Amino acid sequence: MLVGTASNRWLLSEGGACDPDATFAQRPWLAQDLRGVLLPPDQQDPAEHDREATRAHQHDLHLVRDLFPLLWYERAHPTLRQQLKDLISSGRLEIATGGWVMTDEANVHLYAMMDQLIEGHQWLSNILGVQPVSGWSVDPFGHGAAVPYLLHESGVRAMVVQRIHYAWKQWLAEQQLGDFMWRQVWDSSGDYDILCHNRPYDIYSIKHSCGPHPQICLGYDFRKVPGEYTEYTIKSVPIDDHNVKKKAELLLEQYGRTGSLYPHNVVLVPIGDDFRYDHASEWDQQYSSYHKLLTHINSDPRYHATVQFGTLKDYFAEVQNRMRDYPSLQGDFFVYSDIFSEGRPAYWSGYYTTRPYWKVLDRQLEASLRSAEILYSWSYAWAVQEGQARVVQLLEKDYEKLVRARRALALFQHHDAITGTSKAYVMHDYAVKLHESLHDTLALAGQAAEALLLTPAAMAALDHRAAPLHHLHPDFERSTYERLPHKLPLTIPRNSPRLVVMFNSLVQRRFEVVRVLVSSLDVRVTDEHGHQVPIQINPVWNDTGNGMVILNTQFELLFVADLPALSVVTYCIHQMAHPSLENRASVYSNNYAPAPDPSYSPPFETHDVLPGDIQLESDHLKLLFDGTTGMLRSITDKPSGRVTQAAVRYAAYPSAQFKSGAYLFKPDPNAREPEEDVLAGAKPRLFIHSGPVASELSVMFGSVLMHTTRILHVAHRPLASAVYMENLFNLGGRYNSTETPGFPPHFRETEMFMRVMTDIDNGAEPTFYTDQSGLHMQKRVRVQRIGIQGNYFPITSAAMIEDGAGPGRRLTLLTDHAAGAASWQQGWLEVMVERRTFYDDARGMGEGVTDQKRTMGRYWLLLEETRAPEPVARLSLAAHHLSNSLNYPVTQLINEGLDADQLKAAAHLITRPLPCPLHLMTFRTLAEPQYPSLLPSRTALMVIQNQAPSCSTSASVATCTGLGDSPFPGTELTIQVSGLQRVSLTATSSRGPLNSLPDLSVPHHNLRAVTLTFPQPPPPPPPPA
Repeated sequence: MLVGTASNRWLLSEGGACDPDATFAQRPWLAQDLRGVLLPPDQQDPAEHDREATRAHQHDLHLVRDLFPLLWYERAHPTLRQQLKDLISSGRLEIATGGWVMTDEANVHLYAMMDQLIEGHQWLSNILGVQPVSGWSVDPFGHGAAVPYLLHESGVRAMVVQRIHYAWKQWLAEQQLGDFMWRQVWDSSGDYDILCHNRPYDIYSIKHSCGPHPQICLGYDFRKVPGEYTEYTIKSVPIDDHNVKKKAELLLEQYGRTGSLYPHNVVLVPIGDDFRYDHASEWDQQYSSYHKLLTHINSDPRYHATVQFGTLKDYFAEVQNRMRDYPSLQGDFFVYSDIFSEGRPAYWSGYYTTRPYWKVLDRQLEASLRSAEILYSWSYAWAVQEGQARVVQLLEKDYEKLVRARRALALFQHHDAITGTSKAYVMHDYAVKLHESLHDTLALAGQAAEALLLTPAAMAALDHRAAPLHHLHPDFERSTYERLPHKLPLTIPRNSPRLVVMFNSLVQRRFEVVRVLVSSLDVRVTDEHGHQVPIQINPVWNDTGNGMVILNTQFELLFVADLPALSVVTYCIHQMAHPSLENRASVYSNNYAPAPDPSYSPPFETHDVLPGDIQLESDHLKLLFDGTTGMLRSITDKPSGRVTQAAVRYAAYPSAQFKSGAYLFKPDPNAREPEEDVLAGAKPRLFIHSGPVASELSVMFGSVLMHTTRILHVAHRPLASAVYMENLFNLGGRYNSTETPGFPPHFRETEMFMRVMTDIDNGAEPTFYTDQSGLHMQKRVRVQRIGIQGNYFPITSAAMIEDGAGPGRRLTLLTDHAAGAASWQQGWLEVMVERRTFYDDARGMGEGVTDQKRTMGRYWLLLEETRAPEPVARLSLAAHHLSNSLNYPVTQLINEGLDADQLKAAAHLITRPLPCPLHLMTFRTLAEPQYPSLLPSRTALMVIQNQAPSCSTSASVATCTGLGDSPFPGTELTIQVSGLQRVSLTATSSRGPLNSLPDLSVPHHNLRAVTLTFPQPPPPPPPPA
């Protein structure tokens, strides 16, 4: 609803209505006219739309917040479809945001956040001819800066937010700043500002929307459904001629109080809630009562008020009629805290980490989908241009799988999905969809890569194969989503090399350590040019229950692959005629099992771990570990000789029962210790492998945790100067008090974290930086009085601390999945690993979180020298490169059934790499407008991000050159392109033609979108006479 009031400012209060005996004319807000627009937002299940669409068409209507509920359109009768279009064209229905879902804003990485927006906007444009201009994000638990940026770049000009810290709401009300320009921290000119309206009250329900007094507002919810007995059915009375005056004036009292919080005297009041308008009767009940109220108010000039049904467009138009200049705010609205439940702050920082297994699965699909999109667009355009009709037919048939994967990933970005805040059976359903799409995208990537690599002779025989384009497969299996991927051992025939096909989806050259399971110790590896590459053979261990034994039938092969930008490359694994010992790792452990039989001889040189500290060393780094726990203690940069304390510790916060759950995080204030040393008393099992490619130390604490630290023996930075870490953890497995006595029984009420404790001086009130969905970094400063729960912030890919003044050091932690992070003490940087809470936190889920699974988390730890702090904190070029390698790993495929000479050695999509800061976000084939879920078009959307690396760090990247904002002159795709267009981010509007890729400029921190149109295939030659 839109409502305008007088300039008198009324603060929120907890009292009831004003004196009922006072005359209405005495209300102080009558100094100026009141303007109002009633907004019934759509928050209902998609299944309800079929039977409610006709009823909705009869009334002035409302707002649809995301596209998932509109799937009913695809099975709706043409009459209903036309009614929907009529509502939109008449302005009585507005589709706001237009994303596939109302995305979470803390856990969602930039790719998925953008992709679900593209999917929604493309559907709207193709089916309804609609381009959203308003944003509606009222239910995510805190708001980040990435969503307003993406909306701005997609053509949205104003947006609404709801869930921000109650203290922020109070401050914005006191300052009358409820409508402001949201500015990016790196945008000094305001070029990317978006007008943002903050809802002033706790939540978007009718009870909390009409004004500051919820008990009064309950009386204006007119839903009466037989069999329902709720607080609003008790309070509400339908409007009639006898009560309309009293009820209208009481309602205007609330509108007036709300309007006093804004200088423009215009107020937006939604009339709806979750799961509403699901009965036809409610439409009539709400409409008829509000219609009588509106008619009474609007017909009496003494009220100085006009109230109407309307949409967000109406609200923002009225605001902009009354205001020209707006204050600007930078930053974000994390951490969200409510106060309405118990009158004390409750911090919503738990969901940053809740259910990490699902968060990892989400990112695995994100990476797989992105690679499949690029490979599909490349192979489809190539096949069309080359007249490969069979390949075109196969790829067109599978386009539907690509669309389904896009929508599965998009659906999971919902603010109750990736957050882990749905009931266990719902989370299971989400994961099944993710797993199916992960399988499909991996298969699509294999088919596309095979099409690109097949030799002409092999391509000519394609039609005669029983299973065309089904010979490149992942080197792992994953039978269900609940199990981690399991590597499959490769048998290497003596006279026939096995091909490993790798796709580098980055637009820069990369060096990658590739891991393959093989059945032979004596192998060698050659690259696409036939040159032999360094390798290392590591043992594979088996737990006998009485110690660990090295298998003599399976071995881990490591080698460093040199992969050009946007390329598919083949490497060969050959069986050697004679044994070789030089590539085998040296092995150290404190947990060898007795020999299984007298004739057993381990295939590696094995040693015992000696007492004392442990050291791993490369040409660039020296790592010191605690010899008892196996945890890192310090890092020495060998070229400079500088030693940095970097002690890794695992511990847990004991959860406060009923106060810490899926949404909320709160340590138990009555616990004996604020942190539990959960690894105390455990007997860690240590394993060290050291060879030509890598040195690593793994430490196991029962079946609960295995922590691995690895450094690489390579010459290329940043791989040579970074520390890789891996956590394999399971708080949902068997509890054994003997193995890990530090954990509470059955891991109850445990919030486990990994902390790095350094001697970096990041301030007495520690300052650290977290990424905003991968768009940029945001400064955070500890506020000690609100506790650790109020100082945990979301990260999707990075967090860092650095010395506060002058030249110093920076420690960056890069992660492959979303989590919560904090810097609670000077020099500390911690990330939450897993949460297990048996009790519901009373925020809507209705159950605890006890479905933990065996989860793998991967990290890079990067220590760098800094020259001076920057005005806007930015990740270094090295950090971006490592983060991209975590987020978008090499797609690794194994050839099954093709001879080596049937595949080309390599294929390349681009003629030269892009400059270091530029990152290819997506290269996706757009759908045919008439068949948006079925057929690909001849147009692809390319989105490029400028990751804006820091200029203050000394770290370098050996595999890329240049810091420009545009592709180098002469950069072209290897497929023909007939047209280039600059477009909005979601490709719904054109922003002018481009002559070539080098003409595209991508400013720092920005994304730029281009559509590429591919030519039609040449006509077939005429038949012979």
